Amino acid sequence: MSITALSAPGKVLLTGGYLVLDREYTGTVFALDARIHAVVQQMRRPRPRTASGPNPDAQLVNNGLQNLNRPLEEEVDEEYEDTIIVQSPQFVDAVWEYRIQAHEDNGGISVVQKGDGRRNPFVETSLNYALTYIGYVADSKDFGSLHVTILADNDYYSETAFSRGPASQPRTKFTQFGVPLHEAHKTGLGSSAALVTALVSALVIHRTMSPEDLGLGRDKLHNLAQAAHCAAQGKVGSGFDVAAAIYGSCLYRRFSPAILESVGDIGTPGFGERLFGIVEDVNQQHPWDTECVDFGMRLPRGMQMVLCDVECGSQTPSMVKKVLEWRKNNQAEADILWGALQSNNENLRTELKRLAQSRDGGAYNNFADVRTYIQQSRAYIRTMTRKSQVPIEPAVQTELLDAASEIEGVIGGVVPGAGGYDAIVLLIRDDPMVIKQLNDLFASWKSDDEDDFGGKIGKVRLLGVRHGSEGVRNEMLYQYVGWV
Repeated sequence: MSITALSAPGKVLLTGGYLVLDREYTGTVFALDARIHAVVQQMRRPRPRTASGPNPDAQLVNNGLQNLNRPLEEEVDEEYEDTIIVQSPQFVDAVWEYRIQAHEDNGGISVVQKGDGRRNPFVETSLNYALTYIGYVADSKDFGSLHVTILADNDYYSETAFSRGPASQPRTKFTQFGVPLHEAHKTGLGSSAALVTALVSALVIHRTMSPEDLGLGRDKLHNLAQAAHCAAQGKVGSGFDVAAAIYGSCLYRRFSPAILESVGDIGTPGFGERLFGIVEDVNQQHPWDTECVDFGMRLPRGMQMVLCDVECGSQTPSMVKKVLEWRKNNQAEADILWGALQSNNENLRTELKRLAQSRDGGAYNNFADVRTYIQQSRAYIRTMTRKSQVPIEPAVQTELLDAASEIEGVIGGVVPGAGGYDAIVLLIRDDPMVIKQLNDLFASWKSDDEDDFGGKIGKVRLLGVRHGSEGVRNEMLYQYVGWV
């Protein structure tokens, strides 16, 4: 096919922050309906550069669905080498152009950025890993030239003065943020995992499968996305965010770190074969042991999930490092706390599952047990915050969660995942009146507490994102008109 479009969802780790780093514990992760989209288009021939004006390769003009459904017609340049152009048109100057190079001794295939612009490690690493796997499977280094468009649903980033626009301006599916990508503030929905998953999946589907094969190839795409994402962020993470991006909502137990530690670096002899073994799961020494239970898990009928952006943000890697250091130095005390959190989290998940499967779906239930479990979880998290001296639930987030939880119809909320100053998540009754009361609360919100870690919450805004259960999926092309 000349064009392939896939998307992957963001996530909320409702329970299991920090615990999910250890295989002895689990996390409850919900996929969201906010998604990152990757559209891969084959370019037949390159257009020559002009002496003035923008690079035409980076300005692919779409005049409707007819153009979307065929390869780009380009003028011939015999000296041209295969190129990959990646653009994120919602941001200023977000265009990356790469040439493709193959390494000797089956060292894999990598891309080299042209020009001296700011690099995008998640895009670059995704390309390296996807091309290496594709090249090994196809036994070919001939990729042709590709154009990739990456688009994010609006709630992945805080509003800017540009994106906010006039009050009368209708809200569209994709928004122009009017700032460079590195200046955009993320809301903490898992954009990097969704990006890597969507990008590697779209490339692999485009070159080695058909869209109808997505379901059958999901496990391989999971393994490849986990490898690429871990390499991009420079460490082996727990992988719950990639699992949600591939499979959707689930109960998650992480994979053994040794699986990916054996891959090595791209460019080293045998990297292509090692990556292929990891993706295809033929490594007998370290087989994949990820556990994802209850794929597509849903909330009970009558309950909804909402997120609130606090326009601040956290540095998750440094927080994780400090928490793990505290746990290592206080093993006995930490094990008691970890065990109590795990037990409470299991009770919460079991209750949500019971309500979701009950005849009335919890529609007439006051969700009292769910509220109790959430409150208990927060109490444990505040203990972890105090003991480790890491802002997992800092004082200003406690204040905000407490105020929101007092509203009739709000069941409870947490600072999800690693915590900090990212968006908070609330479980509420599925009632427009609850949404209205929350919006009224946030419209004039001003923190009265002095934060214990010096953080400051900006404007609080109820995001439009809601609970979703589906993982990576094929997308229809019509929604990209004007963007691709």
